[in-house]
Amino acid sequence: MSGTEEFEELRPLLFSIAYRILGSVGEAEDAVQETWLRFSASPIRPRSAKAFLSATVTRLSIDVLRSARVRREAYVGPWFPEPLLADPYQDPERSAELADSVSMAALLLLERLSPLERAVFVLREVFDFGFPEVAQAVGRSEAACRQLLVRARRHMTEGRPRFEADRTERDALAARFFDALREGDVVALRDLLAADVSMAGDGGGKAPQSARSIRGAENVARLLAAVFPPLAGAGVTWAPHEINGQPGAVLRDGEGRVLNAMALDVLDGRIQAIRLVANPDKLGHMGPVADAWAVHHAVREARREAR
Repeated sequence: MSGTEEFEELRPLLFSIAYRILGSVGEAEDAVQETWLRFSASPIRPRSAKAFLSATVTRLSIDVLRSARVRREAYVGPWFPEPLLADPYQDPERSAELADSVSMAALLLLERLSPLERAVFVLREVFDFGFPEVAQAVGRSEAACRQLLVRARRHMTEGRPRFEADRTERDALAARFFDALREGDVVALRDLLAADVSMAGDGGGKAPQSARSIRGAENVARLLAAVFPPLAGAGVTWAPHEINGQPGAVLRDGEGRVLNAMALDVLDGRIQAIRLVANPDKLGHMGPVADAWAVHHAVREARREAR
């Protein structure tokens, strides 16, 4: 197998590692591309391409994350990871764990960790790398990596997300939710929401979003019922789509451009959290991006004329 073939075979794994460390599709793709440049430029063929490439993409991702932390501290409003429509790396024996590890809830928990803790946790807990490989990837001793993992596990366990184990039931509930959303049915929406459900949006100051999280089934149901039918009247459509391994939808304007991505957390037969990503900087990898402010103004104008 040539070096190019080896790299392409491992590309899905490398992206999945980088994305879980960074929470950004664009930054993960850049890290993978830089890894390829270093691999192809190396005059020596490594004994294990997987070990070399995984270590390289991990170190690059750690460096990027350290600088990204500063930007995220100054971020306008809630910060959510960039929506991931499909994880390119698949392992049938660990599909549930991989899906959970890439969820919005899990990635937000990973934000609590230091860059080194996050990298060690991702390599060891998500991808089952041995400690010698983890140590090589992060440039620390095996003993140090074990300590980093202990701290990372402690943070993750404190708020570890749980999701509906039965995917068929989960997806059926999501389908009922989107039907109720189209109808603007407050009662039906409320019945599908957990009592303490939360809804928040990431607009990054570049798209209209509520400045705070909305909590409670009644409040969230009424807001959804008030907002989504007028959006449909303005030509906005939403198609169910898995977002970060969980039920969700992609919203598009009348010309098919991406307006928003919605991710749902489902547990115990109820929706526990709704997260919307509207920051246009985080949607470009999904296709042409809509002008969210133009849609917002069109909806307001339609409401004004309807009065």
